[in-house]
Amino acid sequence: MNASQSTQAHPWHALESGIAMERLSSDATTGLSSQAVARRLLEHGPNALPEPAQRAFFIVLLRQFQSPLIDILFVAAALAAAMGHWGDAAVILGVVLANALIGTYQEGRAERSMAALRKLSTLQVRVLRDGGEQAVAARDLVPGDILLLAAGDAVGADARLIDAAALAVAEATLTGESVPVSKNAAALPEATGLADRRNMVFSGTYISAGRARALVTATGIHTEVGAIARLTEGAEEPKTPLEVRITQFGRYLVIAAIGLFVAVMVLGLARGLPFSEVLMVAISQMVSVIPEGLPVAMTIALAVGMRRMAARGAIIRRLSAVETLGAITVICSDKTGTLTRNEMTVSALWLLGGRVIDIAGVGYAPQGDLTESGAALAGADPQLMALLEAVVLCNDAELLPPGGETTQWTVLGDPTEAALLVAANKAGVEIGDVRRNCPRVAEVPFDSDTKMMATSHRSVAGPCTVYIKGAPEAVLRLCGGDGQAALHAAHAAADEMAGRALRVLAVASIDNYRLESAAGFDQLAGRATLLGMLGQIDPPREEVKVAVSACRAAGIRPIMVTGDHKLTGMAIARALGIVQDGDRGVDGAELERMNDAELLEGLDNIAVFARVHPAQKLRIVEALQARGDVVAMTGDGVNDAPALARADVGVAMGITGTEVAKSAAKIVITDDNFATIVGAVEQGRVVYRNLKKVILFLFVTSIDEVLVLLLALLAGFPLPLAAVQILWINIVTESTLTVNLVMDPPDGDEMRRAPIPRNDRLLDNAMLWRIAMLTPMAVAATFGWFVWRQSNGVPYDLVRTETFTILALCQWFNALNCQSASRSVLQFGILRNRWLIGGLALSIVLHAGVLYWPPLNALFHTLPIPPANLLPLVALASSVLWVEELRKWGVRLRRNGSALRKILPAAS
Repeated sequence: MNASQSTQAHPWHALESGIAMERLSSDATTGLSSQAVARRLLEHGPNALPEPAQRAFFIVLLRQFQSPLIDILFVAAALAAAMGHWGDAAVILGVVLANALIGTYQEGRAERSMAALRKLSTLQVRVLRDGGEQAVAARDLVPGDILLLAAGDAVGADARLIDAAALAVAEATLTGESVPVSKNAAALPEATGLADRRNMVFSGTYISAGRARALVTATGIHTEVGAIARLTEGAEEPKTPLEVRITQFGRYLVIAAIGLFVAVMVLGLARGLPFSEVLMVAISQMVSVIPEGLPVAMTIALAVGMRRMAARGAIIRRLSAVETLGAITVICSDKTGTLTRNEMTVSALWLLGGRVIDIAGVGYAPQGDLTESGAALAGADPQLMALLEAVVLCNDAELLPPGGETTQWTVLGDPTEAALLVAANKAGVEIGDVRRNCPRVAEVPFDSDTKMMATSHRSVAGPCTVYIKGAPEAVLRLCGGDGQAALHAAHAAADEMAGRALRVLAVASIDNYRLESAAGFDQLAGRATLLGMLGQIDPPREEVKVAVSACRAAGIRPIMVTGDHKLTGMAIARALGIVQDGDRGVDGAELERMNDAELLEGLDNIAVFARVHPAQKLRIVEALQARGDVVAMTGDGVNDAPALARADVGVAMGITGTEVAKSAAKIVITDDNFATIVGAVEQGRVVYRNLKKVILFLFVTSIDEVLVLLLALLAGFPLPLAAVQILWINIVTESTLTVNLVMDPPDGDEMRRAPIPRNDRLLDNAMLWRIAMLTPMAVAATFGWFVWRQSNGVPYDLVRTETFTILALCQWFNALNCQSASRSVLQFGILRNRWLIGGLALSIVLHAGVLYWPPLNALFHTLPIPPANLLPLVALASSVLWVEELRKWGVRLRRNGSALRKILPAAS
């Protein structure tokens, strides 16, 4: 049999370990030889998932031209070149190329940021090779290697256990199970499911307790992680809402530009104007209709959003994902490590007599008070100390204080057992002293079938004491000297604690008894005395509750999608505000029984999906999208990857996240903080709002130019603008403002607005109304000045220069108008966007060059305007600002009146 066959292709768990080693030609005591490793590495390749092929620069560059807006600019450049106007053609092509280079650079920058997160190749593992123990890179593992595993080790490949001692493996990243799974080397039935293969360890998991030797059976893409990675590759990635709207918008503009081109040609030729002059003006007008600054502005807006989010802990793998965040209506979040700290914490103790002790604090730092009925415990409590000393002794974990490069308390071993040590430390128990005074002399290791472990300890006085720890129903069956009433009370207390989503452990002892390890737990039946119970919980992240509240205020619905138990998920979700009145939870089995119609119907009231596997997570995301939701999926495990890829925005954790999850996601949260998603959503909304500002600005300007030209043609006047002047305004003057307008900071109310609708129009009714208000004033000022100066006999070249300048001035004032739909420019703060101020200054300097530098006078058909004559032009163009200020004042007045009407009835 080929040694590269994966766990999926061959049931290694169904073979005895000796037979598995024969199949892979390996030896449990010496491992593989160096020669065998070299041959297998050549045959099977490195133990790594294939990274996405890096796209060539040329391919990325070509992608930037896939837009109808760009297509029509190419047509305009070709027509200009055909007429011999090479300068105009070069200007148009220069802008197109600049836009493409900016987009290519930003996409490459995002990919380089992601490459810095890939650390799989740095993982080191211990193996037996050439008869001795060696440390090797995980990517150098081959089928047949003998892995040496101990608490704290990461598992570098899928492997069949050869032997194990009290082994427990944290498999949350693969199965979603937050509690470590006990392992043993016994063969299992061939039909055993992945989560129940107790004689296998899998790549991407880690050892939380115990030690083992394991035979590598699968590497790279043949592992279980690789199978999910292949599933992820098949997930279709949807277009973002912005991409859809820009594409549709571009088609409309192409039609409008062609219509305008025909209209100008017909009117110009009907007037008897020279064909070449009419054609160049028609091309210029076609260019003016196309907001060529929009692709550049969109790219820069998304890039700015990316940089701002990176500063807050989020790396964007695809620029368009920034905008999609603003449209999110649902966030599907994994629980373990994302909403919770992934640190088991003892929060409650139950003692005989019905005493309940509450323990404050979360995490592994031994800081937190113990209280009973709200009052702090006074002095030493023998009953409490007996329970806590028992859990210190019947325990294989270690609690490590800060030291060296580590500034936080850490644990070695099972997080559940570590939490018991933390609780004991909070009560003042000296762990080292207790263990030295009562050394372990025998043990019955934890077994998943019995759900218990027992240890025997010899005290200084000599007699041995046995301590038992495990599931309440298992431990209580061993208790015989407590009385039925006490046992009944203990069962009731265990149920009550479980109802609060606490993982309950019962602890009992047997005095003066010699434990026989081989005899198992049967020898203890009826002999044990209950000491008490402890309730643990994986605490929610403190900042997540605030983040969930912010999401709801922003019209975003959070849903928990977890591999954990439904009761636990519901309790955590309720504490965080994810579950509200009328909401319910559904587990994987229930979901399996639901058809698509039932799932769609129930989605409104399902706040928690529990015990779900990867295909079900994918189904949940697709069901939400089918009903029109824009879905974000946050997660860190391999089991999250397919849903991360299919979601509109996949958000992976950068610290605890697996390589597969990071590759599938569009965004990686580098600080593993769920709350960062709220900042990302806010930034997405800022980006989209700024893009709408740019669209408003571009269209007001374009319509101004078109109307001024058409009025002149219809009224029989000479052309008020030269073709090159129109190109200058569209390409230079606009560009200096649009790329800076997208740098506007947040207005402050982004997270109090509803999500951006998926079908939101780039030109909505509110924007059309503002265009209808702004355009007539600018046209009246520009065309009115042109007609008045013409009628007074002013030289045509000077009049055309003044008209050109008024149009540019109107643009500058409109850039300020577009910063807010309701706030006054003076009130809002002109200086809030220093980039826009810089863009205005640059535009003024460039326009001054066109007016007063002789070489540019000749190129742009302009004459120097006497400085004294500039003041009336500025005053006239400023009318567009004051008209918009009047409209904004009316908006504020109506809003204040509405707010007052709401307050008055409440006050009365």
